[in-house]
Amino acid sequence: MKIAQIAPIAESVPPRLYGGTERIVSYLTEELVRQGHDVTLFASGDSTTAAELVPITETALRLNPLIVDAIPHHMILLDEVARRAHEFDVLHFHIDLLHAPLTRSFANKTLTTLHGRLDLPDLQPFYRRFSDMPLVSISDHQRQPMPPVNWAGTVYHGLPRDLLPATLEAKGDYLAFLGRISPEKRPDRAIEIAARSGMPLRIAAKVDKADQTYWDEMIAPMIAANPNVEFIGEIDEHQKAEFLGNARALLFPIDWPEPFGLVMIEAMACGTPVIAFRCGSVPEVIDEGVSGYIVTDVDEAVQAVQRLDALDRAAVRTAFEARFSVERMAQDYVKIYKSLHRGYLDGLDVDRLVEADPTLESEA
Repeated sequence: MKIAQIAPIAESVPPRLYGGTERIVSYLTEELVRQGHDVTLFASGDSTTAAELVPITETALRLNPLIVDAIPHHMILLDEVARRAHEFDVLHFHIDLLHAPLTRSFANKTLTTLHGRLDLPDLQPFYRRFSDMPLVSISDHQRQPMPPVNWAGTVYHGLPRDLLPATLEAKGDYLAFLGRISPEKRPDRAIEIAARSGMPLRIAAKVDKADQTYWDEMIAPMIAANPNVEFIGEIDEHQKAEFLGNARALLFPIDWPEPFGLVMIEAMACGTPVIAFRCGSVPEVIDEGVSGYIVTDVDEAVQAVQRLDALDRAAVRTAFEARFSVERMAQDYVKIYKSLHRGYLDGLDVDRLVEADPTLESEA
């Protein structure tokens, strides 16, 4: 199939540092190419891919100090996609909602994966207006706040099997927190869990401008007051394998409707169990007592730390391979692509199209 992947341009594909959506777009794109599809990636110019790259900007926006307003660059992205839309069987968007008005005329050969939270009140009127747009959720829980829309499926994220090697004997006696410093991620809970369980905690996370006050007033003082807590900052993919693999467990003490939680399966790939709060997608990702423990409060999390020796790190890795590989993710998406493409052809004058392009006859 001829497939377009339309990525956010805030980060490169794959991202240099933090960037869950762009990382998933990269894994999916490379796997689709490996499976023999003709893939075009619309992304920032510093992206790396085996697909055809359409560079929208020279570099990703977030780390470019010259970028003042991101909107003009996104308009260029949308214009380029619209200009070339006729070339593709399916156009797969990962940019939330910006493209909806522009793609109305060919919406039935588009697919939009929603990577973020959907419980924000401003989204309700939007999705009511564009209720025919084919959508994919990344967990079943993510769908709950939405009005009736055109769900094409739920596709869990997946990782390449060789991306993060399993560490069956962790060398570090510490707990890990990986991601972003923000109130909904609750690094304060992670610090409290570590302090009460007597375990060191290492925090590898970025601090966005929007969360700078939270860091300055809440988290930085807590770290300063707890000598067993070490703040590392943002880490890259190569550092991630060692950081997660040598941890006794990943703490995922969230306090929001997490749509998926990529870091959970990254830890699982390393053989590292996850202690996660029962929010959002967590019960869909973690197999209780196998790949980790699901808890409801800090007391239960502290108790879970004491029970880590009961978990088999090889079984954690096996759970990852069974459910969260990139091959499975790509296969799930291809099934949806094909159903969209068949539906798109059904709505066209196929005899006229086949006369112009005989290769379409098998699809028709």
